[in-house]
Amino acid sequence: MSSSTSVNTAPAPMTGGLLALTAIALALGTFMQVLDSTIANVSIPTIAGDLGVSTSQGTWVITSFAVANGISVPLTGWLMGRYGVVKTFTAAVVLFTIASFLCGVAWDINSLIFFRILQGAVSGPMIPGSQALLMMIFPPNKRGTALAIWSMTTLVAPICGPIFGGWISDNMTWPWIFFINVPVGAFCAFFCWRGMSDRETPTFQRPIDRTGFALLVVWVGALQVMLDTGKEADWFNSPAIVVETIIAIIGFIAWVIWELNDKNPMVDLSFFKTRNFAFGTLILCIAYAIFFGANLLMPLWLQTNMGYIATWAGLAAAPSGAVAVIMTPFAARLLNKYDARILGSVSLLLFALSFYMRSLFTTDASFFVLTLPMLVMGAAMSMFFISFISIGLNGIPPQRVPAASGLSNFARIIAGSFAASLVTTLWERSETQHQTRLAEVMGGPGNPGGSGGGGGLSDAMTNALNQASEHGLTTAQGIGVIMRQVSSQAFLLATVDLFRISSIIIVLLVPFVWLCRKTLVQGPVTHAAD
Repeated sequence: MSSSTSVNTAPAPMTGGLLALTAIALALGTFMQVLDSTIANVSIPTIAGDLGVSTSQGTWVITSFAVANGISVPLTGWLMGRYGVVKTFTAAVVLFTIASFLCGVAWDINSLIFFRILQGAVSGPMIPGSQALLMMIFPPNKRGTALAIWSMTTLVAPICGPIFGGWISDNMTWPWIFFINVPVGAFCAFFCWRGMSDRETPTFQRPIDRTGFALLVVWVGALQVMLDTGKEADWFNSPAIVVETIIAIIGFIAWVIWELNDKNPMVDLSFFKTRNFAFGTLILCIAYAIFFGANLLMPLWLQTNMGYIATWAGLAAAPSGAVAVIMTPFAARLLNKYDARILGSVSLLLFALSFYMRSLFTTDASFFVLTLPMLVMGAAMSMFFISFISIGLNGIPPQRVPAASGLSNFARIIAGSFAASLVTTLWERSETQHQTRLAEVMGGPGNPGGSGGGGGLSDAMTNALNQASEHGLTTAQGIGVIMRQVSSQAFLLATVDLFRISSIIIVLLVPFVWLCRKTLVQGPVTHAAD
C-alpha cells in the first residue's frame, strides 16, 4: 500500500542560527493555537455587546473553536502520514492565519462563529506537529530542550491570552485579538517551510475512516448545539433540544460500535481497555473540564459583577500560568524520582484547595485575595498535565503513543468545550435561585417576616431603606440600589457555589488515581494489557 517516501533516512539535526530560528517559528505555532483557545475568554462581554447578542450567545465564540479543533485532532495522524509532517503543519499554520483574519473581519455573531469553526478545524495538526518537528530538528542529546520549549509555550500562552485579550478589548477593538495572528502566522509558516521543506517525513497511502468521521461530526455537533442552545430554548421543553439529544446519543453509540469494529478506525478506542489509559484519561478530562469552566467563569464574574475591566480580569488569572511555568521544570524532576500517582494526587488536592479558596470570595474581595487562589492553581497545573499524561501513556507501545496521545487530547478538548457550554447555564440558573431567595428574605406583600405582620416589608428591607434615606436617596432610588446589591449578592453566591462543588468533585477524583498501575517514568514499563 506504500506509495512514496519523501525521505528514507533521517536528516541530520539542525545547528546554529537555523536551529534557533526554526525552533522559534515552531514554538510560535504552538503559541498561536493555544493563545486562541483562551484570548477570547475575557473579551466575550465586549464581543457580545458590540455584536448585539447576550453573553451566553457570545460563549459560542469559545465553544465553536474548541469543538471544531476537537473533531480535527483525530485526523492529524492520517494527514501527517499521507502528506508528511512538514507539509501538514505548514498548511495548517497558513490556513489558521487566513481563518484568523476572517474572524477579525466578521460582521455579525453568526459569521464570527463560522470563521471560528474554520479556525478550529484547521488548527488540529498545529500542536502535535510542532512537537514532532521540534524533536526532529534537535540532536538527541538536546531533545529535552525541545520538549521544554514545546511545554513552556503551551503554558505561557494561557497567561498571555487573558492579558492580551483584555488589553486589546480595553484599548483597541476586539477584532485585533484575531488580527495579531496574521504576522505571527506568516513568520511561522515562512521560516518553518524554509528551514524544513527538505526534511519531509515519509508518506504513504492510508484509507480514511469516512463513516467514523461523519458519525463523529454528527454526535459531537448535535450534543454541542444542544448544550449551547438549551438555555434559550428552555431545555427539554423544546422539541428541538429533545431531537438534538436523541441524535447525539444515537450518533455516539453508532460511532463507538463502528470504531470498535472497523479495520482502520479513525479513533482507536481499544486504548480504553488499558486500565491506566482509561482512568488517566477520565481524570484528565473531568479535572480539565472543571479547570476550563472555572477559567471561563472567573473573568465573566469579575467583569459583569465586580466592575473589572477586561485587562484587569485577565491579570487576575495570569498568576496561575506564571507559577506553572516556573514550577514545571521542578515537577518534571520529581516525576523522574517518584510515582506519577503521587504527583497526580497532590495536583488534584491543590486544585481542590484553589477552588475552595475561591468559594470564600466576597463582593469586596481585593485584587490580592482574588489572585491568591490562582497561585495555588499554578502549582497544581505544573504537576497535573505531566502526571496524568505519564499515567495514561504508561505501558503503551512507542509506535502507538501518537494515536493514544491524540485520543486523550481529543477527549480533553471535547470535555473543555462541554464545560464552556454548561458553566454559564449553571451559573445563571443558580443566580436566579439565589435572587429569588434573597428577594423573599428582603420581604414584600404577605411576607411572614415583615415588620408589618404579614403585609409589609421585612426588617432587613426596612433598615436598608432607612439607611438609603439617611444618605439622601428617595425611596425609589433606595429600592434600585438595594435590588442591584441583591443581584450582585446572588451572582456571588452562584459563583462560590460552583467553586465549592468543583472542589468537592476534584477531591472525589483522588481515589481513582490509585486504581491506576504504578507509573515510574524512568522505571520499568508496566505491561499495557490489563
